[in-house]
Amino acid sequence: MATAKKTARKKPAPKQLPATSLDSFKCRRTLKVGTKSYDYFSLKIAEKNGLDGISRLPYSLKVLLENLLRYEDGRSATKADIEAMAKWLTRRKSSKEIAFRPARVLMQDFTGVPGVVDLAAMRDAVEKVGANPDKINPLAPVDLVIDHSVMVDNFGTRDAFKKNVEIEYERNGERYEFLRWGSTAFNNLRVVPPGTGICHQVNLEYLAQTVWTRKEKVAGPRNTVKTVEVAYPDSLVGTDSHTTMVNGLSVLGWGVGGIEAEAAMLGQPISMLIPEVIGFKLTGKLPEGITATDLVLTVTQKLREKGVVGKFVEFYGPGLDHLSLEDQATLSNMAPEYGATCGFFPIDAETIRYLKATGRKKARVDLVEAYAKKQGMFRTARSEDPIFTSTLELDLGDVVPSLAGPKRPQDRVPLTDVADSFAGTLVNEFKKGDEGFKREKVSGEKFTIGHGDVVIAAITSCTNTSNPSVLMAAGLVAQKANKLGLKTKPWVKPSLAPGSQVVTEYLKAAGLQKELDKLGFNLVGYGCTTCIGNSGPLPAPISKAVNDADLVVASVLSGNRNFEGRVSPDVRANYLASPPLVVAYALAGSVNVNLTEEPIGQDKKGNDVYLKDIWPTSLEVAEAVRKSVTAKMFRERYSDVFKGDTHWRKIKVTGGKTYEWNKKSTYVQNPPYFEGLTLEPQPREAVTDAGILGLFGDSITTDHISPAGSIKADSPAGEYLKKHKVKPADFNSYGSRRGNHEVMMRGTFANIRIKNQMVPGVEGGVTVHYPSGDAMPIYDAAMKYKDEGKSLVVFGGKEYGTGSSRDWAAKGTKLLGVEAVIVESFERIHRSNLVGMGVLPLQFEEGTSWKSLGLTGSETVTIKGTEKGIKPRMKLKLEITSEKGKTQTVPVLCRIDTADEVDYYNNGGILHFVLRNLISA
Repeated sequence: MATAKKTARKKPAPKQLPATSLDSFKCRRTLKVGTKSYDYFSLKIAEKNGLDGISRLPYSLKVLLENLLRYEDGRSATKADIEAMAKWLTRRKSSKEIAFRPARVLMQDFTGVPGVVDLAAMRDAVEKVGANPDKINPLAPVDLVIDHSVMVDNFGTRDAFKKNVEIEYERNGERYEFLRWGSTAFNNLRVVPPGTGICHQVNLEYLAQTVWTRKEKVAGPRNTVKTVEVAYPDSLVGTDSHTTMVNGLSVLGWGVGGIEAEAAMLGQPISMLIPEVIGFKLTGKLPEGITATDLVLTVTQKLREKGVVGKFVEFYGPGLDHLSLEDQATLSNMAPEYGATCGFFPIDAETIRYLKATGRKKARVDLVEAYAKKQGMFRTARSEDPIFTSTLELDLGDVVPSLAGPKRPQDRVPLTDVADSFAGTLVNEFKKGDEGFKREKVSGEKFTIGHGDVVIAAITSCTNTSNPSVLMAAGLVAQKANKLGLKTKPWVKPSLAPGSQVVTEYLKAAGLQKELDKLGFNLVGYGCTTCIGNSGPLPAPISKAVNDADLVVASVLSGNRNFEGRVSPDVRANYLASPPLVVAYALAGSVNVNLTEEPIGQDKKGNDVYLKDIWPTSLEVAEAVRKSVTAKMFRERYSDVFKGDTHWRKIKVTGGKTYEWNKKSTYVQNPPYFEGLTLEPQPREAVTDAGILGLFGDSITTDHISPAGSIKADSPAGEYLKKHKVKPADFNSYGSRRGNHEVMMRGTFANIRIKNQMVPGVEGGVTVHYPSGDAMPIYDAAMKYKDEGKSLVVFGGKEYGTGSSRDWAAKGTKLLGVEAVIVESFERIHRSNLVGMGVLPLQFEEGTSWKSLGLTGSETVTIKGTEKGIKPRMKLKLEITSEKGKTQTVPVLCRIDTADEVDYYNNGGILHFVLRNLISA
């Protein structure tokens, strides 16, 4: 393992971002709560002093407005920016760019490791140009939660959790040593150790405060300086797209790429256009037996149909009075799935109840309520509806039991239709309509498996494990099933991976953990497992049977992601469902069963048992939650949240300013981004005669571009690891190796299900090199083009880059030599990440696509119009020349959207821009 270059040192006191304000609207006031006084920027006073009508702004925009008032400096936040927030009410949209400074940054370890690697690399770069490495430190508070590394290697046994943790530390020792170094080397960086929970649930239950405070020095009378405590809305950006979950607690936040998050923690504001805000009115209340999961899948489908990419969604209406905060958090969590930047809920009485119920300090709870009411940010049943860009409505009483699949979260399927839907998928997508009843013998077992059999049933992911109601419901289903003598089918791999240790406490208190254990849903770890692809291997005989017979088997998981190739390489049909339905499908063993009509199994006497026989009533669930979930559990479990277990405390780290990179490490390497850094940016070269690396279709996800799951032995990344003496059994996942650019470059566009139309009919990361015409792995072709001195472009379809806020989807693209990505439309985060890495995002005009242009991939591409520099959203032209010399000119829109993004692109990326600014400061 690597060690640090210098001896241990005491960390200096954390520095903070300055919050000086010109206060053009004279709205800085004092708020007294109990015995304490806080400075704050009053929206009500600002409205009286010129910002007419802002009390009718959506609550989410009030958070942005307060941020501008507090940070008004005449440069990044101006009086005109603040006035634009009020003018938004006229057109309910805006083309005005503003700068948002979140209160804090949240990271998980898959995305956090490369973030800390980049910070370490920046320190090296600063030292090489003769500056002080201490210039590189987070200025905003950063919490990194290690939650994405645990895999379900062991399951269905009492000691599964213990064994999985031991394997996790063995696999990830290099990464964890590096993160421990980072927590001692950098100011303002806290690390939540493994085995604690999922970052979003830890954020919701502990880290988030709804109203944040910070002490700062201000000018007092007669040239004195005094210290005041400023109160303001809690807000954040995170390196995971499901950062949005905390919007259920009225904390405005969303996922950004690790690149953008690093810039935010280093003092750069988040540049954004004042967003459109879609109001989603909820009325009525959920019917008997309907879960929050059923609701969120319905909302996801409706919002995808509406089209809310790049927009805020804010929930309002009388239906909010019938949703728990945990239900709200479930809806907010899925914002990336419905395409919105966030799904926001305003502060109300339920917010206050939740803060108390999760053990927050009384002084903080009192401040939240007083601040929100003083600011006009507290919703009641009598509150006037905000003004929205547009609205849509849902009667909660219309929600029915649902799943989503087989490969997209927005593809909701009513429970009544799941079997028929899968049958249609088997015919239409997999062309196996004549194999519906095919069964394959499993070696060494007395059972067979066939198409549609559920081989993975996982209660996993922050989406649902933050919600005691659905977890208690799962436990009650298990209890009733056990009483009747039902068993999990033998081909099912069941698992329970809660989002926090509190879940274990209340399941035990309710006597339901032992009921889940009887069905194989033993605790396997606290973290994001199946949902991120850490489902672990299927038992070897089952995996062999699946692959030998080319079976389309299924997983059912209580997660938020079911993209192709994500859950398991053996599973091609993946369905999102509520935790109690996950248990039900483990009992049924197949998605071919209509659980609303057909028996789920037989009792001890051989009588048919139906889903309705084991489904708990809403009253039973509510009673279990009331008796078993206490504030004391939250206080005790989070009292030493940063301490970690004995494994974590045994990791030895020597502190130091810079890191001593271990060249033999296959987990952590010094990335090449800052090699040859100059203090002034060099002019960007025009893209001329670029080759085409890939032609991709619609809905290419960041999983397709940069997979997080398993590494195939015969892939370029696998070959690299074998060359470095790593056995295939120890490959771990791409996600766990994000600190090593050599692995991640080779994994770019390497998803086993990606389809490059340059090689029709072939799945996986393959392309054709021109002019040789040879088919080869995409990485190999990119390196060959690099040796030939040829730049590259990539073409895609609609919704390019959907999914997690995966910085490596952009980093890998850049390191492969891709200068531009040209598509029909981008998902918000990935477009931003491409700019952050200095890659040009270009968008076809409506009605144009690479398919309509008849491209084959053998053409070359020249980008015209950048000669005099880049401007936001400027029109450019592509000159596309075929092998035979025929040229066509195609107009495209440059999707560098803001002036700040122009600076990032011209500097070669956002980190280069920040680094140069910090050096010159």
